[in-house]
Amino acid sequence: QVQVVESGGGVVQAGGSLKLSCKASGTALSINAMGWYRQAPGKQRDLVATTMTGSGTNYADSVKGRFTISRDNAKNTVLLQMNSLKPEDTAAYYCYVDCRWPRGVYWGQGTQVTVSS
Repeated sequence: QVQVVESGGGVVQAGGSLKLSCKASGTALSINAMGWYRQAPGKQRDLVATTMTGSGTNYADSVKGRFTISRDNAKNTVLLQMNSLKPEDTAAYYCYVDCRWPRGVYWGQGTQVTVSS
């Protein structure tokens, strides 16, 4: 069983910064990719950023230049540094872990980010 736990959400004014953290835990984890999706009320869940083992990172166009994803492979942890936040970044942010073993995609419970104007 894989557990995915996020932290770091909150309320911030437009132009401010937040850092999200996510840790995956389990026995003999082998991870393909880790990253973040977000979902605003009434909208679909969209990719924000992902980091793939040996293949670099990928960002949604809407966050390029403002958000930075980083990963600590030894700790199975991924961080999302969010700068220059905008009200449209308000959403529930979900961490995901794509595992070779145990095979599957695992999700965190979500953490709320609210950006006030």
